[in-house]
Amino acid sequence: MAANRRPTLADVAREVGVSAKTVSRVLNEDGPASAQTREQVLAAVARLGFQPNLMARNIRVGGPDTTVGLVIPDLANPFFGAVARGIEDSVGDRGLTLLMGSSADDPDRERALTDKFLARRISVLMVVPSVGANHSHLKSQRDAGLPIVFLDRPGVGLTTDSVVSTNRTGAHDGVAHLIAHGHRRIGFVGDLPTKLYTRRERLAGYREALKEAGLAHDRSLVTNAHDQHGASAATAQLLDLADPPTALFAGNNIVALGIVTELARSKRKDVAVVAFDDVALAEALEPALTVVAQNPEEIGRAAAATALARLDGDRSRARTVTIPTQLLSRGSGEHPPAAQHGA
Repeated sequence: MAANRRPTLADVAREVGVSAKTVSRVLNEDGPASAQTREQVLAAVARLGFQPNLMARNIRVGGPDTTVGLVIPDLANPFFGAVARGIEDSVGDRGLTLLMGSSADDPDRERALTDKFLARRISVLMVVPSVGANHSHLKSQRDAGLPIVFLDRPGVGLTTDSVVSTNRTGAHDGVAHLIAHGHRRIGFVGDLPTKLYTRRERLAGYREALKEAGLAHDRSLVTNAHDQHGASAATAQLLDLADPPTALFAGNNIVALGIVTELARSKRKDVAVVAFDDVALAEALEPALTVVAQNPEEIGRAAAATALARLDGDRSRARTVTIPTQLLSRGSGEHPPAAQHGA
């Protein structure tokens, strides 16, 4: 066997001196084989480093692969990494392997990824929906019994299970926290695109908190960014207003990083900040970052539990599982407005 070629079933058969069919029977445990033959085959498999092609086998016998397919928008975002960890920890006990790919929040790329996962005959499909995606093409798969779970955002065109955070309530609580500390001019830096479900829900929570406090919704205080650099620029733009905000609410963790970077660059320690979603090293910042923390690992665990229940025969109506957020006061959200701070 060439050193640069992966060992095959035929290589194992030649090594043992039996037929490829006999090797297949031993590995798949689907036919008679003596104890001695089984021992010889397994020893050859270990010696040659042979890896069975589970995908090919499952397609051949008409069964599902032992894989959970997960489509997320961004592999670099730690939030989705934590969601994936929660899923992986939960499905591993059932002998399932997590296979993950990034859609880059592009509906065409999301469709291509889901098609590739479906071609593998995956056991479960989980998707963080892209803005503009339509999921009606998955209806036949759902009807055939494939568990499909949407994460972080609901899908479009398909009624199936979803797991989301309390986005609106969490944003409301974060903004109300700033209001309780005396702020009346509160900027909102949200994600893009503006039709994104989480962005819309968090903006709605922001507006509800203002309305409850009798504060007008000033559109000049609302801006958006999709990355850290854009969030820094948006922060500078807000602080340059004739009547600038005394506090900022960050719509997600990436935006929060851009905000604190710009505040540090401009040496603005007088602006209060609350972020939706936690940030790595948030407690190491000066001041430490006050956040509305999601529980991404619990989102992953809840999605896994829902999917595994479907695999076990649960045929109840599709449901949405909502994971609560938690306000963590650390310092940045407790700054009073500058006039009070100096009083």
